[in-house]
Amino acid sequence: MLDITAIAQSSPGAIAVNAAIIVGWKVQGAVGMVVAVIGTIIPPIIILSVISLIYSRFISNQYVSLVLKGMQAGVAAVILDVVCSLGSGIIKEKQWLNYVIMLFAFIATFFLGINVVYIILAAAAAGVAKEIISRKRKGGK
Repeated sequence: MLDITAIAQSSPGAIAVNAAIIVGWKVQGAVGMVVAVIGTIIPPIIILSVISLIYSRFISNQYVSLVLKGMQAGVAAVILDVVCSLGSGIIKEKQWLNYVIMLFAFIATFFLGINVVYIILAAAAAGVAKEIISRKRKGGK
């Protein structure tokens, strides 16, 4: 069960996708997992594709526009929650490299306007490098 949970937790996406991974794996192994994930992802993709085709008609509607503005507030709250959760985890670890990465990511985004994708890739590379160095040090002792 721990292996299945680890696989589901490591996958990106919503709870439905994670549940599809667990159920698909349990029912039919790797093939079941892939089919379950595809079956979970395709309906929202189709719905969003249809909505995107008629989006210009919707956006001009005053009520739809107000709903979308309300959703922006909800998304901002979710992002703030994630930032606080991740930030508190970094602070609890008390490792200077994590502080440096967090500070550089903030400066790169807020002051320099660097695309977030590049910041994520750079932070991932720093994390991988840190882990490789850490494992080499442990192996050398």
